[in-house]
Amino acid sequence: MLLLTAGVGLWSLAHWVKRLAPALRDKLGNGGKGLIAVAILASVAMMVVGYGRAEGSFYWGRSPAMVGVNNLLMLLALYLMVAATTRAWVTGVIRHPQLTAMKSWAVAHLLVNGDTPSLVLFGGLLAWAVVSVILINKSEPNPARVVTTSAGREVSTGLVTIIAYGAVSFLHISLGYPVFG
Repeated sequence: MLLLTAGVGLWSLAHWVKRLAPALRDKLGNGGKGLIAVAILASVAMMVVGYGRAEGSFYWGRSPAMVGVNNLLMLLALYLMVAATTRAWVTGVIRHPQLTAMKSWAVAHLLVNGDTPSLVLFGGLLAWAVVSVILINKSEPNPARVVTTSAGREVSTGLVTIIAYGAVSFLHISLGYPVFG
């Protein structure tokens, strides 16, 4: 459990260094970007390995209703991630589409995974996303949001979302994690 917790902590600190220690980030210059990238990759490895090894109490399990809600939240999360890249119309409505996607992803997984390692991983990343929004909003209170979109861009965003959802579902099933049942 220690490796998992450390991974979530490293992920958070690596992402927050720009907001919490801007002088340090500036001092590191362009080399700091590589250092932060290595820290983020290391944190992902720590979370993956730590989650696989972690043990803990079991509080709740999957139910058909929660699996359905989970799948809808996952579809939303993937749409928001794709939309952030394609600059779809929703990026003019939701200020932080990628962080909102992370929150949707985390809540979706918490609904169907009620064990201690899942609470640490998904709850920790949910907390990271919430705090990240607060930190960004505090440092950049009124950013300009200009979104130019077209019907073609919206259709392609939807199609890429559906393909990504299929790929993620296939990967989960291949790794032995249930998706639909």
